[in-house]
Amino acid sequence: MADGAEDIVSRRTRGLDRAFEILEFLRTKRQPMRPNEIAVEIGAPRSSVYELINLLLRHGMLDYQGGDGRVFLGRKLYFLGTAYADQFDLMRESEDMLARLAEETRETAQMCLLEGNKYTVAMMREGVRAFRISSNIGELVPIPWTASGRLLVAHLTDAEIIDLIPTSDFVLPNGKRLDPAQFIAEVRQAALDGFFTFNSEVETFTHCFAVPVYQADGQCVATLCLVTPKEDGLRNRQSYLDSLLAAAHELSEQLGYAAGRKRAG
Repeated sequence: MADGAEDIVSRRTRGLDRAFEILEFLRTKRQPMRPNEIAVEIGAPRSSVYELINLLLRHGMLDYQGGDGRVFLGRKLYFLGTAYADQFDLMRESEDMLARLAEETRETAQMCLLEGNKYTVAMMREGVRAFRISSNIGELVPIPWTASGRLLVAHLTDAEIIDLIPTSDFVLPNGKRLDPAQFIAEVRQAALDGFFTFNSEVETFTHCFAVPVYQADGQCVATLCLVTPKEDGLRNRQSYLDSLLAAAHELSEQLGYAAGRKRAG
């Protein structure tokens, strides 16, 4: 009897894992797809994918869109997201901070997070300059390609960092491979400095600034960032860092972090 009960729990757990995999797959694809296409893409049995998609449709987590039996993320997820945003102070407060940063600097301001073993832009406010730089919110990007990545993994040990980041993610957009030891050294230095800046590995002619937002236990849970034209970023480096550090310090205090603010030197 006990073995039977454990088997039922195990099957339900696998089903939940697969359902979340379907939702995450559609989030990253950002387009309606047929159930059989989803099954092929995620490498799952068609029968189980059809069953789970029907369950998600009944609960409003998926909706039919685009015809031909295509499905996409459902309206119920929007309502869940708004409830989450109402309760999660970091998201709500970050919106005001990004507006302030974009106004102060005239540059594109972002709030960034880890999503599994990737980096993503969670919120963004474009600058008011004629030449604007923007990113796709929610797009998953390899951690080593980003300034924020050096701060978001700083709480991990060296071994945990290597285990987290896929080997292929150390290959940069230009085809060169970043030595993991160099990346880890940059992670440790960024943690000491309280910020990280560099010429973007993703967007040509841009310079990226990232500063950490800490939760109460001192772990970096998000970053505030500026993405600027290269020359402007280098010319205004100190003032941009000061604006970012002040904003991140306010957010960190609201999350219960009490340590003193570091100033860029």
